[in-house]
Amino acid sequence: MTTLLCLFLVALGSALVLTPLVKRLGVRLGAVDDPAERKVHTTPIPRVGGVAVLFAFTIAMALLNLHVTRVSELFTFDRQTAFGLYGALVVFGCGLWDDFRRLNPWIKLLLQILGATIAFAGGISIGGIVVGGYSLQLGVFSYAVTVFWFILFINAVNMIDGLDGLAGGVVFFTCLLMVILSVMRTDYLPGIYFAALGGSVLGFLRYNFNPASIFLGDSGSYFLGYAVAALSIMGSVKSQVGALMLIPLLALGVPVFDAILAPLRRWVIGQRMFRPDRGHIHHRLLAMGLSSRKVVLILYGVTLGLCLLAIVVVNFRNEVAGLVLVILGGVALIMIRKTGYLEYLAVDKFYGWFLDITDAVGLSRERRTFLALQIEMNRARTMEDLCVYLGEALEMLKFDRAELHLRKAESKVSIWGEKGEAPLAPDSAAPERRNPFGNDTLAPPSKEIFQDILKVGDKPVWSWTRGYYRRQTDFMKEEVLKIDLPLSQGGDGEHLLLMKDLARDPLQYYTLRRLEHLRRTLRSNLSRL
Repeated sequence: MTTLLCLFLVALGSALVLTPLVKRLGVRLGAVDDPAERKVHTTPIPRVGGVAVLFAFTIAMALLNLHVTRVSELFTFDRQTAFGLYGALVVFGCGLWDDFRRLNPWIKLLLQILGATIAFAGGISIGGIVVGGYSLQLGVFSYAVTVFWFILFINAVNMIDGLDGLAGGVVFFTCLLMVILSVMRTDYLPGIYFAALGGSVLGFLRYNFNPASIFLGDSGSYFLGYAVAALSIMGSVKSQVGALMLIPLLALGVPVFDAILAPLRRWVIGQRMFRPDRGHIHHRLLAMGLSSRKVVLILYGVTLGLCLLAIVVVNFRNEVAGLVLVILGGVALIMIRKTGYLEYLAVDKFYGWFLDITDAVGLSRERRTFLALQIEMNRARTMEDLCVYLGEALEMLKFDRAELHLRKAESKVSIWGEKGEAPLAPDSAAPERRNPFGNDTLAPPSKEIFQDILKVGDKPVWSWTRGYYRRQTDFMKEEVLKIDLPLSQGGDGEHLLLMKDLARDPLQYYTLRRLEHLRRTLRSNLSRL
């Protein structure tokens, strides 16, 4: 215990001394974070704090064996430790380069994978999963799971590094928890690593807490995320994913949850998955009117609560611990939902998206039926047959009125009859049906669906109506949707006029898409006939 405390104090003192020096170096080299739309600060601040954290951690580990104790003898610079350090340097170098010259997100992802691959090659790998005393060996999937583990922690810490002291404080509480659990289990080797890392972070927090004078930068957040991921594997038993290995995952629950949902949220709303935004949890809390300091303290409190819960889970590995985790997950979802973080991931939106997909690929019966009507329209030999199928299609779409305006009568009149005879209504017949926006006369009540051929000027008009209506009082209301679809390019005026009462029957998710298919089919067949 004394060795762990001394190691912690050495790392703490090193960070306190190194951070101001690194701050001045960052200003001199121009590695500063300028104010921007996504930033909370208003003045340029150096963003190379990760250099101080890495050096403080390295100094503490290098001085560990100067005073040999039973605990310090547990640390050996073996192959696993060496490859873990090499991978950390790759990830750290990637973040440091990005602090000076912005890197493409895909390049950063590839370098993160490279760092995880180096650690995997050195033996820092997840070999299996332990659930309820049963072990599942991952085999060839071990590499993929290990790389995902590293990338998850690296980007979780990086994403939450948006407020002064937030990322560093969350990582410090995680390190403190792991030291406590190490002492409780009398397994001091993981405690050595986490004591040195925790002291380095706490010393840096002296200058990073609100108002911050230096930032972690990508170099610091990448290194901390990588270190927690690697040390959690190295401290597990036979590299199996069990309760102890999941403790850091639970302690870092807030940033890990954010890291998992952020790409999904961006994908749902049509943004690039790696494009920064202001949709993270701490941004949502800021949008609720909380100050930056209050948001950090709230998330500190949540992390402390998760750390205490982790201790309970370790000591009660039974159904009680599982029930506590289930309750915690439900409370977390409710709280995050209240902040509006999941507004784009609502069930109704996913259901609508699912309906769109099933309709587009023809899985729904209605879509296949509508497609069959389009095929029949392509087979129609007369305008009368074409209009019959058109009426059936409009009935499926639940439109209330349609008018198909064609070319002049002398050019199209023969298509409805034989030997040039067209059953067009004479000017003196049914005057109330000649004008589509005529008086308040009711449609004939004897038919639920009414269709006829009218004559407007010198043009034939196919008129179709579903149900009963009053032309002015029903179809001039604000709730009525009116769509005029052009059907020709020559300027001859062929078009399809559609009307739908949205107050009685709102638009369905597929209506406009099917309507465009109908327009294309009708246009090609009008040219053919």
